[in-house]
This record gives sequence, C-alpha cells and structure tokens, in this order.
Amino acid sequence: MTLMEKIIARAKSNRQRIVLPESLEERTLTAADKSLADGLAEIILIGNPDEIFALGKKLGLTHLDKAIIIDPATSDVTDEYVELLYNLRKSKGMTKEEAREKVLNDPLYFGCLIIKSGHADGQISGALSTTGDTLRPALQIIKCAPGITCVSGAMLLITDKPQYGEDGVVVLGDVAVTPVPDASQLAQIAVCTAHTARSVAGFAEPRVAMLSFSTKGSAKHEVVDKVIEATKIAHKMEPSLKLDGELQADAALVPSVGEKKAPGSEIAGRANVLVAPSLEVGNIGYKLVQRLAGADAIGPILQGIAHPVNDLSRGCSVDDIYKMVAITACQAMDARA
Repeated sequence: MTLMEKIIARAKSNRQRIVLPESLEERTLTAADKSLADGLAEIILIGNPDEIFALGKKLGLTHLDKAIIIDPATSDVTDEYVELLYNLRKSKGMTKEEAREKVLNDPLYFGCLIIKSGHADGQISGALSTTGDTLRPALQIIKCAPGITCVSGAMLLITDKPQYGEDGVVVLGDVAVTPVPDASQLAQIAVCTAHTARSVAGFAEPRVAMLSFSTKGSAKHEVVDKVIEATKIAHKMEPSLKLDGELQADAALVPSVGEKKAPGSEIAGRANVLVAPSLEVGNIGYKLVQRLAGADAIGPILQGIAHPVNDLSRGCSVDDIYKMVAITACQAMDARA
C-alpha cells in the first residue's frame, strides 16, 4: 500500500467534516462527488442548492445528495455567524454591516465560521482563490494553534530510495508560507512539521533535522546561529520530540556521513523530517528533488492553524483535490486528539 493509499484509508476509517466552499467550481464539485461516493469524508458545500445540483447534473455527478449544502442567503445560522464574525473582528474595526457582507458573499469566511462553531473539521479552497484569500479568514477566525504564531507549509516527498527518511518518505517544511523565519518561528515550523509527519504521513516517530550549511559548528555565520537557537527553542516547546541541529542535508540523511560529521547524534543519518532554514531553501529544495530525482511531491500542507485549512493550486486537478480532502481529514483527527 502506497503512502497516499494509507492516508486515504485512514480518512475513510474516521470520516471528518470537510468544507469545500468553492462549490460551483467544476473540479471541486467533481472531487466532492468522488469523496462522497468513496466515503472519504462528510462534505459540506456552501452555495445555492439549485445551482449546485444543476452543475452536478451537467457534470454527470450522482452522489451530491449525500453532501450537506448550506446557503448563506437562507440559512438559519447566518445571523449567528454575522454576530460571531463581528465579535471576533470588531476590535480590528470591522462593523456589523461588513461582517454581514462577508458572511453572505464570501464562502471562505462562511466555511471558517462553520469550523469555529464546531460544526466542521477542516476546509479546502484555492481552485478559484489565492493563497491570501484562503489564509485570511482562517487566521482571522480559526487562528493559530496554541503556542504557534506563524503558518507554514510541509511537503511530503516520496522517493524510490528506502534507505532515506521513513522507507523513502521525507517530510520537508517550510516550503510555502514564511519567507525568512526568525529562530522562534523556525522552531514552531519544526514542531508543526513533526506533527504533520505523524498525522498525515503516519510516522510513529518523527526524527527532525534542523538543516543548515553547517554541521555542529563546522561553519560560523549568523544564519547558522539562528538554526542553533531554533533547535534550543524547539526542544523547550516539545521536550519529547526527537530533534537535532544544525545539520547539513547529507549528515541528516546518510548514516555514514551523519556518524562522521555528528557522532553521537540520534538524528544524524536517520532523519525523516527536514526543516529548511528559510522558505527559499525549502521551496527550491523540494522542486529540485521532485524534478531531478523524480520524487512524488504531495502538498504543500498548511500547518500551524488550530483546525486545518488547506490551499490548492489554481491549476489543481480533481485528483489533487480528492487527495487534499484525505490529507485535511487526517490533520483534523490529530487536531481533535
């Protein structure tokens, strides 16, 4: 069974309530239908039911009657959500009229309010919306997880090299969100990426390497100092987490190199979670591994939000959305544990 098959099987075993707010987007609606047909998750769609069913009929979809469809224009919870959003944002200057406009006309806000109210477990958007559009309501309404102040993105890298990572699978963060994290943010990214490795990749024991161009003092520079400080902070945040740094990539992944460069480290040569020191390193790194080594790259998976909200590429496929439903469901299980 492949990693993605395991993720899908886990999602099916404990179905979560996933909001797909872009309900009149054809790929999204098709992925919703497939998710419902397969029992992957309970799907919540936001919009006018007549319009949704009309598009479903046009696309030949046959399982949309299993979805929960909420129309903000007629829903009994709309007034409640207006009040909730207003109370959450009035200190930032939002008026009640502005809150009503958001609730009625922006399904991404409405979906996050469903989650905040405890009636959904996660949300996925991005087939029509920008990353900023996806993150804004999540951060304003759901907010970050306790102890976390920054959002980041992890990538699952699946290789044909079982000697590396966890039988060839490595989880890499941050690849998507925070360009130049400070030491505190980098520590948070490490802890969040380890949680993603557990909840999504199914790693029983995440082993986190804080990457740098230096291993254990082999080079001196302020960016190395940041990684060293982040390692100390991460240990304080989660003392039981197996984590070490600073380590070069080869020292993190290759046992013989790790033993030589970082003798005595329980992570060197055995890492299955890699934390890049900056976004440019993480983003460039995963794309090089994907293109030059032929690795499958799944993600980015957003992390650090109290309940999972994930972002799609606007060029995504139906299969991409279906897989993200499964991933978001697995994250939701971990968030509720």
